[in-house]
This record gives sequence, structure tokens and C-alpha cells, in this order.
Amino acid sequence: MKQSIIILTALLLSTASYAQFQISASGGYAIGSAGMKTGEITNATETENAYGSYGEGFNGQIRGTYFFNDTFGADLSLGYLHGSDQTVREVNIADFNETEAIARARAFGAAISLVYKFNNNVYGRLGALVKLGGKTEAVVSSNALFTPDELSENLLPQGSNYEVDYVEDFHGQFPLGFVAAIGYEYPLNDNFSVFAEAEYYGISLKRKDSEITEFNMDVFLPDGTQVANYNLDNLPPGYNRTTTYVDDISNTNTDSSKELAVKVPYSSFGINFGITYKFKKSSSDNM
Repeated sequence: MKQSIIILTALLLSTASYAQFQISASGGYAIGSAGMKTGEITNATETENAYGSYGEGFNGQIRGTYFFNDTFGADLSLGYLHGSDQTVREVNIADFNETEAIARARAFGAAISLVYKFNNNVYGRLGALVKLGGKTEAVVSSNALFTPDELSENLLPQGSNYEVDYVEDFHGQFPLGFVAAIGYEYPLNDNFSVFAEAEYYGISLKRKDSEITEFNMDVFLPDGTQVANYNLDNLPPGYNRTTTYVDDISNTNTDSSKELAVKVPYSSFGINFGITYKFKKSSSDNM
């Protein structure tokens, strides 16, 4: 037992003699690494798929790294993703059949990684990635004619149309992914250095629920007379303030506020640039 304590103490002292802590801040841009279908684009002659990833966009990170020795370390990072617009639905067939629906991520995440220095300049990171909060925001704008069934249901004449604009926020279940990066660090002095790195995120998000946060719909007769207006407190049939996403739905279900859950892609490949501040190594390293 005494021998084990001596060995453990020696290891701790050895680690302490090399210990170094540093903090860094970076920003960059990422593109979808494995584009999955996000929506469809329709015109008068054809319909095509739209592909992308909600992980595409600008990001910023703050990272703290602790090196146990000259080679190995561990870091904890916090980041924010300001996602680029992804096409969910685009229809352009006629004056009264136009729809644009896009979605974009606004997400906070965290990662814990192991760091390995190949030499004084080149390093690599590999670790686990989680989403801490945020949303996927869908923005929809549509100008369309009512279908025959909708005309009959609402007692409207042929040629009646509507204009609708709304925002719906989608929230996901707790996800777990992975992060990998390789970078090059250039020292400016004993404390400061700059770096550039290529970083990969591998993660998907399963939808949990959504909420319409903004809504406006105007109904017009064929001559342009407005006959109705709907808002967030007065949603028309077919729209739900909140929607829950589940893994199974009964074939006899009539509750339109429940839908089958889907996974949406957040994987990306990006380039980051940043600056690092290194604290002084423990005093025993300078003796």
C-alpha cells in the first residue's frame, strides 16, 4: 500500500511539472459534410430535392485546454452556431401558387476532447459533442389559391386565395455526436499564439416538439377583397400552435398536433481561425 502511494505521488508530481493551462477563442464557417434531404423545389415542369445540413453556417467557440505533459491534454469548449438558410419547400408555379419555406439553426453546444500534439505546431483533437440548447427556426411565406375542398369547407367562391407568413421553432431531443479536428498553431510570444484548424462535427438531431411563434394569414376573394385575417391567437384549421413528435402514431389518430419524429442533419466540415493565451507552466517546470 505504501509503495502504491509513493508511485501515485510520483506520477502526480511528474504531471504537475508539465501542467499547462490555456484558453482560446475562435470563429469560422462550416459547410454540410454529408448533405441529407431538407426539402423540395417545385416549378411548372419538375420537382427536385434540396440537400443540406443545419450545421452549415458561422460559428464561434471558447475553449479551455489543460495539458498533462508536452504531448497530451484535454479541453472543454463552448460554441454557438448561426446556421445558414436551408430550403424546406420552394414552389413557383403561378401568381397564386408561390411558397418559400426555409429553416436555419440557432444552437449552443459543448464538446470535451482529448488533445494530442504531434510537434510544437501541429495538434489534433478528438472528442464527444452535445447540443446544450437552441432551436431550428422555420420561416414560411406562401401565396396560394384555395383547393376545391378548402373552398367548400370555408364557403368561398372559386378563385379565392390567401397569403400566410409564419415562424415555427423546432426543438430536439438531447443528442450525442463526435468532433475531430487537426490544426496548426503559430506562437507570437511566450503567452500568445494564433491558429487555424479544420474541424468535423458528426451529429444528428431528433425532433421533440415545435411551436408557432409568429403567424399572419389574410384571406381574399377573387376581386381582391379581404374577408378574413388569422393570427397567433386565432389560428385557422390545419395549423397547430404546438406539435409533438413521436415514434409511433395510431392509424386511427385524429390529433393533428402529433406527428412522426424525424432526424435532421447537423454534421459539418469547417475551418476555424483563432487566438490562444497560454498561462505560465507550474513553477517546478522552470526550476
